[in-house]
Amino acid sequence: MKFKKFFNILGPGLLYAGAAVGVSHLVQSTRAGASYGFYLVWILIIANIIKYPFFEFAPRYASATSKSLISGYEKLGKWAIILFSILTITTMFAIQAAVTLVTAGLVAYVFDFSVNIIIICGFILGITMVVLIFGKYSILDTIIKFVIVTLALSTIVAVCFSFGINLEIKPDFITQFSWQRSIDIAFLFAFVGWMPAPLNVSVWHSL
Repeated sequence: MKFKKFFNILGPGLLYAGAAVGVSHLVQSTRAGASYGFYLVWILIIANIIKYPFFEFAPRYASATSKSLISGYEKLGKWAIILFSILTITTMFAIQAAVTLVTAGLVAYVFDFSVNIIIICGFILGITMVVLIFGKYSILDTIIKFVIVTLALSTIVAVCFSFGINLEIKPDFITQFSWQRSIDIAFLFAFVGWMPAPLNVSVWHSL
């Protein structure tokens, strides 16, 4: 019973982790390490510290008022709702496309599929729609808990197996980050914006 109670309390955190883990962690962070080594770690830490209050406030507000952040925005005025709507509409298609493509790429690689990537994307979106339409929140909650716990355990196992493996990183493979190079700055904006998650995830969390 105690374990079940703990798991129920952990549920919202697992849902947040499920919303956060994606392109940022599987692509952006690994690319940052491969391209710049550990140089961007300090920026990542600062980004997490700055974003933390936003992510913490959402569930606190929902718990205290039994309403989501959308209701809070509405109290500020219509301009807040309009601004949030514009932000959502202008980013949701790109985010959905990026997450779906990365997922499809992982599925194709893991299961060695030679099918067109667009077909795999359609299959993934179809399954997601079925889960949300028929299973609604309860099924999503259960699936996310299972996926995130599995991902966390597999990550720990992978880290343990990595100990004792001595791989020399060739200096030629590491690119020196430059604050004067536009491509580096553009990557930094995308990297910080998606790590650990975009700020609008706080609204999802409050729901």
